[in-house]
Amino acid sequence: MKSYKDLDVYNLGLELFYLSHSCSLKLPKYEMYELGSQLRRSADSVPTNIVEGYGRKRYKADFIKFLTYSWSSCLETVFHIEKINRLYPDVMPNDLELINRYNELSSKIYNFIKYVEENWKT
Repeated sequence: MKSYKDLDVYNLGLELFYLSHSCSLKLPKYEMYELGSQLRRSADSVPTNIVEGYGRKRYKADFIKFLTYSWSSCLETVFHIEKINRLYPDVMPNDLELINRYNELSSKIYNFIKYVEENWKT
């Protein structure tokens, strides 16, 4: 692996960020800076923490810490999508698909954390 761009968790996280971001912009104006902002920030945090952790991969504990932040942000993003779906069902017509994809990403990040814990050589 030559770059964080070679990581499936990074690529999927970035793809889902773009999807989430565009959906958040469909919220009513009064939610753009509240719930919309929370969704955008948590969705952005998923791939961003993977990148930052990869930059510290020489230090196994730091890498794991940032991967854990990414995993937590993934869970947070699902929560925001669920709230948006309940409050504004027309904003995210494919919310279940997006939630399923984030749950898949969450599992992949979790498994990657376990891999790094058990196999990473610094």
